Amino acid sequence: MINIVLLEPEIPQNTGNIVRTAAATGATLHLIKPLGFDISEKSVRRAGLDYWQHANVQVYENLEDFRAKNPDANCYYTTTKADNLYSEVAFKEGDYVFFGKETTGLPEALIAENKDKSLRIPMLKGLRCLNLSNAVAIIVYEALRQNDFQGFDFSAKPFNGKH
Repeated sequence: MINIVLLEPEIPQNTGNIVRTAAATGATLHLIKPLGFDISEKSVRRAGLDYWQHANVQVYENLEDFRAKNPDANCYYTTTKADNLYSEVAFKEGDYVFFGKETTGLPEALIAENKDKSLRIPMLKGLRCLNLSNAVAIIVYEALRQNDFQGFDFSAKPFNGKH
């Protein structure tokens, strides 16, 4: 499945929501420090509810640590400044998609050196960006759709109002 990479996330509730998306989709979540919170904090845990135990979460000291541990990673980088739409990419099993911190996004230098692999989600003019957890969900589900929701059980009964 796809790999979600959060570079220096700042808002614990967003990361908690992304943990839920990772658990529900089988994606691996990679967190690159520094984090704007402690992942043991109550607010992060609360946002992720009981999904943390179902999610594969990896934590790295910095971007260099991530690169050293994932040297062959096929990476994409999300930014509002990209020319390429996320829907124009043919996502493959094991791809990595980077998302930047909520206040500043990914570093300009990282985007500049990966211009051909930078992606954007279209929005109306005049708006800055989408919420981080929403952007992650949009791209993860596009990657799943492109791969025919491989591994998902469609025989499950529809939601009946009980968890």
